[in-house]
Amino acid sequence: MIVGTPREIKDNEYRVALVPAGVEQLRKAGHTVLVEQSAGVGTGIPDGEYRHAGAEIVNTAEEVYSRSEMIVKVKEPLQPEYPLIKRGRMIFTYFHFAANEELTRKMIELGPICVAYETIQLPDGSLPLLTPMSEVAGRMAIQEGAKYLERPMEGRGILLAGVPGVPPANVVILGAGIVGANAAKIAAGMGANVTLMDINLDRLRYLDDVMPKNVTTLFSNSYTIRQKLPDADLLIGAVLLRGARAPVLVTEEMLKLMKPGAVIVDVAVDQGGCIETIHPTTHSNPTYMVHGVVHYGVANMPGAVAGTSTYALTNETLPYVLQLADGGFPEAMRKHPALMAGLNIVEGKVVLQQIADLFNLPYTPVDDVL
Repeated sequence: MIVGTPREIKDNEYRVALVPAGVEQLRKAGHTVLVEQSAGVGTGIPDGEYRHAGAEIVNTAEEVYSRSEMIVKVKEPLQPEYPLIKRGRMIFTYFHFAANEELTRKMIELGPICVAYETIQLPDGSLPLLTPMSEVAGRMAIQEGAKYLERPMEGRGILLAGVPGVPPANVVILGAGIVGANAAKIAAGMGANVTLMDINLDRLRYLDDVMPKNVTTLFSNSYTIRQKLPDADLLIGAVLLRGARAPVLVTEEMLKLMKPGAVIVDVAVDQGGCIETIHPTTHSNPTYMVHGVVHYGVANMPGAVAGTSTYALTNETLPYVLQLADGGFPEAMRKHPALMAGLNIVEGKVVLQQIADLFNLPYTPVDDVL
């Protein structure tokens, strides 16, 4: 199979979907690998390393898309890439369709085979290709939140850790999954008072055992969220529903309970966000104000730390890239159920129930396209 990796064009997205080690493994398996010129520069990988590993460096994204049977990316295709997409070719990337009806309808129109990192699911229910970026984003959420609490950033001027004689900041985290647990770990390590909220009591029991004493677990519902908002200096949105839009847990009316200069970092923004007033922002223009509260909605947070996140991501994605390249479609799907769970749209047909329901689109069972 011919596997292609274009350079990412999303605002300040420095990750790349294949590293030289992955190229080498694909080449050993007999596949051809095309890498767009400078695709790895943001991660610190020069073209020469790709060549040495056996990749063919091509000058343009147009050539990558026109020649490749499978495109491996990091982020969803953007409008300049739409004319390059070929019907029946595979695209393997983060799509997050639930947050983007325009992208969903465009992929239906163009007809590629859309395999989404975020819906690949193992038998135990875990989402292996979301985990590494959730770890990065959870840790970054506290790093960014601490920065935007500074007064020059329009925050409250609060130091997360406090100092002797002055209390630390209060951090409230909605969701105790991978993102929430990693955010709690970093916030606690910085000395903040942390409240970690979730509806899964077994998860809360586990985290109550392993987290430091400055992390308090709390069952999540609208009443307890309203109780915590007036005290929150930093609010982290960390709720995920596989393949579906994130539930709105903080309405605009509830937002008015927060202090002026408080900060929200909604990591769920790429699935629509769990704060009603959030919308996607970029690394170039990351924040905006609503009712005096700073909103941070960057949808590709890990892209800013590509030197870490590229390798964390490709460690997980490469086995699936090899499965797709070795088996092709649909054989790889039949052989690997976890991979089949990544199918969202196949040649114009929506095969993920959550997306069809969300946008009132016809649903096609996955077996019908295999």
